[in-house]
Amino acid sequence: MKRPLPRTLRAQLTAGLVTLLALACLAVGITTALALRGFLMGRLDEQLSASGGRFAASLEHEAQPDSDNRPDTRGQAESTLGARLLNGIVTQAAVVDDANDRPLQLTPGDRDALARVPVDGSGHSIRLSALGAYRVAAVHGDDQDTLITGLPLHPVEETVHRLEAVEAVLFGAALVVTGIAGALWVRVSLRPLQRVTARAAEVAGLPLASGEIAMPGPLPDTDPGTEVGQVGTALNHMLRHVEDALTRRQASEERLRHFAADASHELRTPVANIRGHAELALRHRGPVPGEVRHALERINGESQRMTRLVDDLLLLARLDAGRPLEHQPVDLTLLILNATDDARAAGPDHRWFLELPEEPVTVTGDAHRLQQAIGNLLANARTHTPPGTEVTVTVITDTTGVCVSVSDNGPGIPGELQPEVFGRFVRADQARSRSTGSTGLGLAIVHAVITAHGGSATVTSRPGRTTFRLTLPG
Repeated sequence: MKRPLPRTLRAQLTAGLVTLLALACLAVGITTALALRGFLMGRLDEQLSASGGRFAASLEHEAQPDSDNRPDTRGQAESTLGARLLNGIVTQAAVVDDANDRPLQLTPGDRDALARVPVDGSGHSIRLSALGAYRVAAVHGDDQDTLITGLPLHPVEETVHRLEAVEAVLFGAALVVTGIAGALWVRVSLRPLQRVTARAAEVAGLPLASGEIAMPGPLPDTDPGTEVGQVGTALNHMLRHVEDALTRRQASEERLRHFAADASHELRTPVANIRGHAELALRHRGPVPGEVRHALERINGESQRMTRLVDDLLLLARLDAGRPLEHQPVDLTLLILNATDDARAAGPDHRWFLELPEEPVTVTGDAHRLQQAIGNLLANARTHTPPGTEVTVTVITDTTGVCVSVSDNGPGIPGELQPEVFGRFVRADQARSRSTGSTGLGLAIVHAVITAHGGSATVTSRPGRTTFRLTLPG
């Protein structure tokens, strides 16, 4: 299984620091071990050169039992190896043991190893089955023979291994201490970057889509001489630009709201006058030409549609301005029953169903606006689905609040339209919507009213199933 790499910058810096130190310690350890081994090998070679093969030359007298001559072990260290070769064949071999010589039993492999030692007086490393690793040197004897003297390598290996163990402990402790200290140092060094991250996260959490936004202040102590300071300075510049853009957008939205409210308010009187005069003309007792009557009926119909548009714009302007709504207990069950009866009367060709709790459901809010929101959803289902469509109104209560859903088995809402279905003047079918008198503000009013009550409005749709959900706090 592949070990995951560190993901955070702090972990990567700490891991990189410890890794570099580990590589440096490894290089130092290998270098010192090789240097010590080379030094000790040089000392062994000096000892072998100083012996001059004296112990190996004296071994030929050991073959004469009656002779008083004994192998010369003077000045020879314990475990010194001596061997005499004649014509490439080992004739004598012994090792110094407690200042005496001890005959050595060699295997054929050991004899071959001794025979292959170059006769150059230099040190060479071999391994004998009976003794282990040895450092040996071969020289020519006086009797046209070859004299080999060797010293054991295990003291050198023990010394080198001891150095390696000490270095491993020291370097391991250094890595642990460096890792802890490095992590603390990196953490302290990255504190300015953490402040930058926290400020960016704070800005990302702000509702920048609409409304007046209070931007956080600039980051303090941004040193442009450091990389983190440069990031902080860039973030401060970006925050100033964003704040300026939001301020301009808010001012533009305020001007647009005031214009919509003022224009709608000013339009109410002339529209009402036009409608009144049209209705008065239609009530004229005298004969009215057909073309004139048709024109008056069109004027009356369009004035009614404009009246609804003006009322919707005024309502949205008030909600955008944060005008407070009424906060009274509302019998939501009775409100839904009345709204469904109205929808059934307006759309008798549809099939209307109710799924309500046994007990009445009460919420706190503005009864008139809630009635308007639910009525808009039912009108939307009636207007945009064919006759015979089933429309079901469901109310579900839980500990968090109340959920009112309006579902139908109509053709559904196009996928590209769903993200902006609660927008203003959004229509799926421009020609059909205008022929039915829709202003394109019905669902926008639903969203604005429910949001003003502290709730939410969502939609899910596919062919054969469309559901609008209104969530209100309990």
